Amino acid sequence: MKRIDSYGDLPGQTTIHARAGTLPLVLASLAGAAWPPLILTLPLWPPQALEFGRDLDWRLTVLIVGLIAAPLILLRIRAERARDGRPSTRLGVVWRFLLFGGLAAAALQVILALGMSILGWFEAGGVTAALGATETTLLIFGVGGLPIAIVVGVSYALWAGLCAAFIAFEARPVVKDRLGLMPKR
Repeated sequence: MKRIDSYGDLPGQTTIHARAGTLPLVLASLAGAAWPPLILTLPLWPPQALEFGRDLDWRLTVLIVGLIAAPLILLRIRAERARDGRPSTRLGVVWRFLLFGGLAAAALQVILALGMSILGWFEAGGVTAALGATETTLLIFGVGGLPIAIVVGVSYALWAGLCAAFIAFEARPVVKDRLGLMPKR
């Protein structure tokens, strides 16, 4: 087994470049959205509610978020690569997905908690009932649900990042600057 003494010894450090065309982006987005725990559990435990709203199965909600987030993160990475050439390795692509996926999961959970709190105000019979509904909703969906949402979002993003790193990008051989004419990055 190879020792890891520095950052350069980690796997995924080969220089990459984006594959030509839009087909690799589409395939990487679809493969990234097809997170195995979602795809494997949907046939085993079919969702009971398929209409949009509060009762929509959480796996379908997460699948919809993945179908939207994976291409957006890939486009963000493409724009960053066009601007300054980073991320230049597969590990860098995976780290970007982990960062953006974790942040997106946290932001969406906060929006869900606040939205459910506001909806609870309209269903409450009075001010004290609205305050009680807000407290309960924020404790359950905010305090209790936020760590779970972040763990699910980061693990989903890890899968999507690995799919994107291997489908949308390919290894590029390192070219040695024999004449000293290549620009330094």
